[in-house]
Amino acid sequence: MPIPTSEEKLRWIKVTPPTAEELEAVAQLSPGDYEIGFQRTNDILDEALEVFQRSCRSSMGIAGDVMVAIFTAQGDLVNGAAGTYLHAIIQPIIIKYILTYYRQNPGIHDGDIWIANDALYGGIHNPDYVALVPVFYKGQLIAWCGAANHTTETGAVEPGGMPITAPARFSEGMNLPPMKVGEHGQLREDLLELFYAYGIRAPQMVVTDLKARSTAADRARMRVLELAEKEGPAFVIGLLRKMLMVAEEGARRRIASWPDGKFRCVAFADTIGGMGSGLIRSASLTIHKQGDHLLLDFSGTSPENPSSYNAHVQAAVGHLANFLYSYIFHDLPISSATFAPIDFYFPPGCVLNPDPRAATSCSVMICTGIMSSAAVAFSKMIFGTQEWRQAVASSANGGNAMVLAGLSQWGLPFADMLAYSLNTEGQGGRATAPGMDASHFAWCPFGRSPDVELMENEFPMLVPISQHWQDSCGHGAHRGGCGTVQIWVAYQAPTVFFTTIADNSKVQTSQPLFGGYAPPTVPGISIRRADLLQRMRDGDRTLKLNFSALIDRQAIGGEWSNEPFLRSVRPYNEGDVITFGFATGGAGYGDPLEADPYQVVQDVEAEIISEWSARNIYKVAYDPETMRVNLAETEALRASERQARLARGRPWDEFHASWSRQKPPEEALTWFGSWPEGRPLAPVLRP
Repeated sequence: MPIPTSEEKLRWIKVTPPTAEELEAVAQLSPGDYEIGFQRTNDILDEALEVFQRSCRSSMGIAGDVMVAIFTAQGDLVNGAAGTYLHAIIQPIIIKYILTYYRQNPGIHDGDIWIANDALYGGIHNPDYVALVPVFYKGQLIAWCGAANHTTETGAVEPGGMPITAPARFSEGMNLPPMKVGEHGQLREDLLELFYAYGIRAPQMVVTDLKARSTAADRARMRVLELAEKEGPAFVIGLLRKMLMVAEEGARRRIASWPDGKFRCVAFADTIGGMGSGLIRSASLTIHKQGDHLLLDFSGTSPENPSSYNAHVQAAVGHLANFLYSYIFHDLPISSATFAPIDFYFPPGCVLNPDPRAATSCSVMICTGIMSSAAVAFSKMIFGTQEWRQAVASSANGGNAMVLAGLSQWGLPFADMLAYSLNTEGQGGRATAPGMDASHFAWCPFGRSPDVELMENEFPMLVPISQHWQDSCGHGAHRGGCGTVQIWVAYQAPTVFFTTIADNSKVQTSQPLFGGYAPPTVPGISIRRADLLQRMRDGDRTLKLNFSALIDRQAIGGEWSNEPFLRSVRPYNEGDVITFGFATGGAGYGDPLEADPYQVVQDVEAEIISEWSARNIYKVAYDPETMRVNLAETEALRASERQARLARGRPWDEFHASWSRQKPPEEALTWFGSWPEGRPLAPVLRP
């Protein structure tokens, strides 16, 4: 069968035109049917999501990186429950591929269970698996139900499912196009063995998650059938189409209320997987807004590269869904129809539209630029409208993914991505308030951080500290939310393997808004032969388990290492400090000199920001003993700083002439493309 082209996948995201049967079924709906039926689908999906999350084995699944959804018989997304919005828009591509190519052979039957994880065929990246089941009522296909989640093992060249050293898709482990893995409501044992073989680093997790996905999708299928049995199949068919129609109408009305124009933002990344440090333009976004239509143009985005930091087009669209449904479409259905007024252009050969042979297992890392640039560009668009309160600086969007692997203290093989540092990133500063601290995972707004005790029970590790990371926020009139920091110590096992998937150690992708500051970059710190564990056993009263004190004084004995947070697989021995696990803070909103001085002092007291930041960035004067604000001195300090800014300023022409001549060093531009356009300079050679 042909691999779908980028154009086909973008077309399959769009809603299929209604059939005559659907329109007739819509006409038969009585007043109130739509409202009651819509809520019924919400209830069905909430139940299935609960079943899913409680059945998962992977850390990410347990923490909430899951989604369940209902689709029309033609494969269009009607409603979903999340977890993560990331999987929402892409699943119709997989269903429509099945309907197009597999209807006759192997056929689509009641009781089928289909699975896919290959980004070439519509996935995000291959750790994200999708299970789909058709809904037949008395032989008629009336709907589909699906469940998707991130399972942290694919049998790739590195543990954790996201190999940073993969130069092409051939090193990424299991990449499955849409395939039937179950019939008559039963998973096939021979195909379960395939998953077991590819997931041999963590077989119990891989197989259990497959069963959890299938169970969640089937629970939704059962409830949709109950609805059809009670109200009739025409009710279900009409309801699903009506939901699409209303969702599209709402999206168009919302977009039409915004001003026409062009709105831009450019985001950068400082790492290209196993290729090491190097600057790329991860997203060059221009939004063309006209009437009730949006065109998102990514011209100028850097070319594809021979690492796993590439993304296929639908993965890029999925990351836009993360932002839209979290903010400006927060009150609209999770539906294919809300994307009907939105078109996309991804230049062929860029990191967001690479060759089919490209590795894309770390697509979520390159797509941080999409979420960051979308927050800024859309906030510029809506700031002058009645929806100005939805304007927000970029959330952390760090995605500093840390993977442990080996044999656990229970003697079981494991390879898993731990969710705490992902799910405690800071929100971007908001139009009316600071961003929420340790708020969420930008890919999974409803994800939750696991209990430290659960982490220690599940994996051979000790977590002596778990606290807010002071000054991790981007400062502003409304600062970004603060992130977190943990210490991971290898414990109860002789050896633990560790790797990280990350960037932002030299340049932050997250963009501030309206004069705010970006959050800080993220170091990769570890300590071999550390004395921490022994000092804790000895009850050393001089040991202060506070991050700032530990770092400032290097208060843990041992061999300290400071490198980029992105690190390839390496072993650590029991007692080693594997890493300081950082969750990034959100970007700032507005000028820090306009921040409420009382809020600043509260943040100092809560150890969200430091005294240095309060005095030097926010220019707030206060008594460090009583913590009382001196308003008069604060105003004087701020007035002085504004005058200093004016003195440092230059006329535009002078600044532009100087700025335009600046260029990063050549060694940083290997994979950027031509400077400053970002056009490809040479073809990418892959094994």
